[in-house]
Amino acid sequence: MQGTDRMNNRERILTLLSGQQPDRVPWFGDLDYWISSQTSRKTLPERYAGEGYFQLNRDLDVGFYLQGFCPFKTTWGDVNLAVERRGDRQIKTIRTPKGDLTEIQQYLPVSCSWGIVKHAVDAADDLPVFRHYIRQQAYEPAYDEIARRQTLAGDNGVVLCYTPRSPFMQLLTTYAGVENLVYLLADAPDEMAELLDLMETRYNQAAELTVASPAECVMIPENLSSEVVGRTYYQAHLRPYEARWVRQIRQAGKFSFIHMDGTLRGLVQEVARTGFDVIEAVTPLPSGDLAMADLIARVPGPTILWGGLPGVLFTPATSDGDFQSHVIAMLRLMRREPRFVLGVADQVPPDGLIERVRSVAGLCDRYGRYET
Repeated sequence: MQGTDRMNNRERILTLLSGQQPDRVPWFGDLDYWISSQTSRKTLPERYAGEGYFQLNRDLDVGFYLQGFCPFKTTWGDVNLAVERRGDRQIKTIRTPKGDLTEIQQYLPVSCSWGIVKHAVDAADDLPVFRHYIRQQAYEPAYDEIARRQTLAGDNGVVLCYTPRSPFMQLLTTYAGVENLVYLLADAPDEMAELLDLMETRYNQAAELTVASPAECVMIPENLSSEVVGRTYYQAHLRPYEARWVRQIRQAGKFSFIHMDGTLRGLVQEVARTGFDVIEAVTPLPSGDLAMADLIARVPGPTILWGGLPGVLFTPATSDGDFQSHVIAMLRLMRREPRFVLGVADQVPPDGLIERVRSVAGLCDRYGRYET
C-alpha cells in the first residue's frame, strides 16, 4: 500500500502495523471519555448518540480503534453481584457463601468520572471470600459486537478487543488498590501467591477467547504507570502473564497492544522487551515524565509507539498556538520512520475543544508525510 495515493484510516493503520510505510503518519484518538461526559451533561448532539460515536470519528477524521471491550461473557456461579446508587455514590456488593465484599465508588461531577473510595479487598481477612469469587468465574465467547463494530468502523479503523489485565494489575487498579496490595503481599505472601495463581488460571481462559475472536488487534489493558509498579513488580508479576499472551496473539496472526498511559521513565524499556507490537497511549511532556525524543531513544524499533498528544493539550488550559506547535513537533519526530501513531494520551477530556480534535487530521496531511 505504499505510494502517494491518499489512504483511508484503516489502510494507514494496517499498513503501519504490518511493518510498511503508509501515505502519512496515522492519527487515531480515543473519544470515549469526551462523548460520555457530553452525554452525562446532556450536551451531546443527537447525531452522535449511541452508534453515532462512529460517525463522530468520521466527521473529525479520527481513526477508530476504541472503545475497547472484552469479547466474552462472565458468569459467576453461586456469587451474586448487587449494585446500588445512593446519590453520588455507588455501592457494589459481592455476595458469596463465604461472606460479602463491598466496593464504594464516588462520582466526581467536575471530571465526569467515578473514583473508588473503598476497595472490595481491604485486608487479609477478605482473601478467602475473594478467592471464592474468583473461583466461581467462568467465561463464554461473545463475538457479535465485533462484527457490529467491524461494519460500523468500516474503512475508518480497526476493531480492538481486551484480554483481562494481569492478575496483579487487576488487583491494583480495581479490587485492592496500591496500598492494600502492597500490604497484602508483605503480610500474607502464601495466600497472595495462591490467589494470583488462581486469578491467572481463570484469566487465561478469558484471554484464550479474546485471542480466538475475530478481532484484528488485542490489548492487555494494564493501565500501567512506572511510579506505581516499578521494575521489581513488573518482572515478577506482570511480564510472565504478558509474555505468554504476546506470543499467543502473534501466533494467532493478530497485533498485540499494551495500554501504558502513565509515567514512562522507569518501565518503558522493560515493557518493550516483553515484545508487544504496540505500546499505546504513551504520554510525553508536558504531562508525562519523558520528552518524546527521549522516549524514542529508549524504545528502538520495531516497537510501535502510539500516542504523543496529552489530553490537556485539547483543553483551554493550553493555547491554540501551543497546541498546534506540539502537534507539529510530534509529527516531525514521527515522520522519520513508520513506527508511530499519533494518538491522544490517553483520552480527550470532558473540557476538550472538539475543533482542536478536528484540526489534527489536516496537520497530519501537511506535516506528517514521511521523509523517505
